[in-house]
Amino acid sequence: MWQSYLNGLLMCAGLILAIGAQNAFVLAQGLRREHHWPVALLCILCDALLICAGVFGLARLLVESQSLLAVARWGGAAFLLFYGSQALHRAVRPQALEQSAASTRRPLKAVLLATLAVTLLNPHVYLDTVLLIGSLGAQQPVPGAFAMGAASASLLWFCALAAGAAWLAPWLARPATWRVLDLAVAAMMFSIAAQLIFNPPQ
Repeated sequence: MWQSYLNGLLMCAGLILAIGAQNAFVLAQGLRREHHWPVALLCILCDALLICAGVFGLARLLVESQSLLAVARWGGAAFLLFYGSQALHRAVRPQALEQSAASTRRPLKAVLLATLAVTLLNPHVYLDTVLLIGSLGAQQPVPGAFAMGAASASLLWFCALAAGAAWLAPWLARPATWRVLDLAVAAMMFSIAAQLIFNPPQ
């Protein structure tokens, strides 16, 4: 159970640590102190629902089909290796996070709609959260523990962005910081890929 939980935690952490539209949006809201907690909670809820849909939906299909299980295994391993290679590439050429300041405070409804757009209209959320995390989670000894671990990573990350945005801003503006984070992401991706390749699910 705990190995599945840890795999989910590390897998999701590796995927959400990279600078992306959703992370940049949440961080910007935190810097502005503009409805940053509702934004973070909405992102956490969306992630949890997408993770569960992927893990438990694909789990049923994979259990019934060895061919789909093989496709998920090798496809997941290939994607993890590719993603890890991208992280290594970013580590060689890191960039700082840049955010523009907002002068007017928007209503909560507008901010939440923007959050949903940034989260659900991004095609990567379906590739990463539903397909990748779902297929990997479905192959774990305890899929539910994997889903909990993945959701925990999302919870911790978005709460950290919302609560510590002002403190994180100068830290995240350093290219060296992202070099370390991307190296850690690459290590996580390669480690889980190796588990899929050398310890196939039964």
